Amino acid sequence: NPLMQPNAIEKISYGIDEAVKATGLGRTFLYERMASGELKSIKVGGRRLIRVADLMDFLQNAANQRIS
Repeated sequence: NPLMQPNAIEKISYGIDEAVKATGLGRTFLYERMASGELKSIKVGGRRLIRVADLMDFLQNAANQRIS
């Protein structure tokens, strides 16, 4: 909780396992969305990362599609 740790550094990207924990979505689901281009990701070294901003955009788009 950022309120309890005022000196904590805010994450700007998640690894896949972190994105799974943060969203409650499954690994396979996230990989499928990355493969389709619906969810942007970057590869740095050997790691696949999802920027927090891209994850938020993906979730917002999903919410908007459910509403319309």
